[in-house]
Amino acid sequence: MDENKYPILSGIDSPEDLKKLKKETLPQLCREVRSFLVNNISRTGGHLASSLGAVELITALHYSFSSPCDRMVFDVGHQAYAHKIYTGRRDGFSGLRQLEGMSGFPRPDENIHDAFIAGHGSNSISAALGLARAMRISGSEGRAIAVIGDGAMTGGLAYEGLNDAGAERIPLIVVLNDNGMSIDPSVGGLSKSLTRLRVKDRYRDAKAVYHRIVDTVPGGHALNKVLGSIRDGVKYAIIPNTFFEDMGCEYIGPVDGHDINEMLRIFDQVRNYDRPVVIHVITRKGRGYSFSEEEPSKFHGVGKFDVRTGRQEKGTGKSCSEVFGRTLCDMAENDSRIAAITAAMPSGAGLCDFRRRFPKRYFDVGIAEEHAVTMAGGMAQGGIRPFVAIYSTFLQRAFDEIMHDCGVMGLPVVFCVDRAGLVGEDGETHQGLYDIGMLRQVPGMEIYAPSSESELETMVRRAGSAVCPTAIRYPRGGLNGVGDYSDLTSVCLREGGDITLCGHGRTVETLLEAAKLLCAEGISAGVVKINRLFPLDMETLEPMLGDTVLVCEETSDAGSVGIDLAAQSKKTVVRQNCGNRFVPHATVSQQLEACGLTAEAIALRAKELYRGKSR
Repeated sequence: MDENKYPILSGIDSPEDLKKLKKETLPQLCREVRSFLVNNISRTGGHLASSLGAVELITALHYSFSSPCDRMVFDVGHQAYAHKIYTGRRDGFSGLRQLEGMSGFPRPDENIHDAFIAGHGSNSISAALGLARAMRISGSEGRAIAVIGDGAMTGGLAYEGLNDAGAERIPLIVVLNDNGMSIDPSVGGLSKSLTRLRVKDRYRDAKAVYHRIVDTVPGGHALNKVLGSIRDGVKYAIIPNTFFEDMGCEYIGPVDGHDINEMLRIFDQVRNYDRPVVIHVITRKGRGYSFSEEEPSKFHGVGKFDVRTGRQEKGTGKSCSEVFGRTLCDMAENDSRIAAITAAMPSGAGLCDFRRRFPKRYFDVGIAEEHAVTMAGGMAQGGIRPFVAIYSTFLQRAFDEIMHDCGVMGLPVVFCVDRAGLVGEDGETHQGLYDIGMLRQVPGMEIYAPSSESELETMVRRAGSAVCPTAIRYPRGGLNGVGDYSDLTSVCLREGGDITLCGHGRTVETLLEAAKLLCAEGISAGVVKINRLFPLDMETLEPMLGDTVLVCEETSDAGSVGIDLAAQSKKTVVRQNCGNRFVPHATVSQQLEACGLTAEAIALRAKELYRGKSR
């Protein structure tokens, strides 16, 4: 590290080093941290805007508390890069989110200061409450602190944790990092309530004056009870929604999240509270880098970019999300029943244009996938055709609702499962490998996987007239395409008598490459593409298969199509997939190689099977 460029930061290798600094040096340290993050993430990619907005907040937390005795749980972890810097991982940013490099999220197996893994939103309060109770049971010292964004507070799990903590008066510290956004701007009633709270400083001031007067006079405790109803009436007149305090939590705020001295004062104040406290901190996402301040959604998760211009490296071609969004808009023009639902991901799911063109039929429910699915079931029961666009990894939250609120009644809800398969640098918490195993448990569900843009478009259009729960799964990025065979449940793309390569989605293109490699070695390999993954159309599929079948899938092994095919087919079926494990962060190509799903690896496996059969 350049000590001239980062004179303060270069001397910090642990939270103890941070605590040795004088308070007046902390603003300069925060500026150095921001410069360090911008320069390093421009070379590796990562979650930039969220981390820039939380620099002072995290600096104050580590200055006031003592990790790992005090346990800090970061919701999602997008904002936790400064935490990683202060806990001895500054040098790890050169390999951020790269193969065998540092994770982009907090991970306990990476560092003792990471109290809990983070990748999905809304879990921090429950996890921190669990840690607080563990400390109480074991008799250990320390405080549990949850750092949660306003976007994650739209998830119901957050309120389950708050309700429990408040009812039991567990001394939990919840820092609500409010920047008005998750990835896209936050939505819903909570967002509106927080907006009102941000401008109600007079409530905080009036409350302080009230306690200074009442708590110091003789008989103040009894007077407080008498005045309770009057006080609450004044409180509700000033702030329309005081649900934090109604849930048994002390509320402090709003606080300027970039005023480090004010945060230090408040953190010192709440250290010994005997009940849960919510500290409402206002920050600006992307702070300190003009391009991310102006377009925080664009700089939420970035690839490599030019620091001087803010220009990001972009892939070529249309993404599957864009194809889906464009197709749904076309359908909505001609069918007033078409509606779109997303869970805080309009841009990622390709629904920004739909939101603009059909605002009355567009619904962003926030980080509340369970609600999204059950609401879709209600809409379908009411005659609407809901399309629920959720990433594969986030759809996992809503399994009960898919089964109970859509599956039992056979409602024609369409699940557009984005980011299916391997997703690259986000790693274990975001891999889309488990949706097939989950969805195929729902009786009556149909699951499809396109291998081209044209097939995706056709499958989406046909799903508009589905008579049962339907899922269409597609990967991050685009599909180069092998034609449009979406009118068939399965299709033989290449004849071959020695072995059959079988797959779905973007893997099909790899299978065709592997078949060419085998042909060069004198092995005749057929390629069969499965369009409807569940239920399998064995009457059509079985005659296409040779005696030995190698099923290759970008999925986990449990619940895979290969297992289903082996159970129903009379042929010898061998599986090549991602196994029953969590695949770590790397590029998608590196992950495919690790899973044996490159053309070369598939050809090698097929050759071994053929030669073993020939002996």
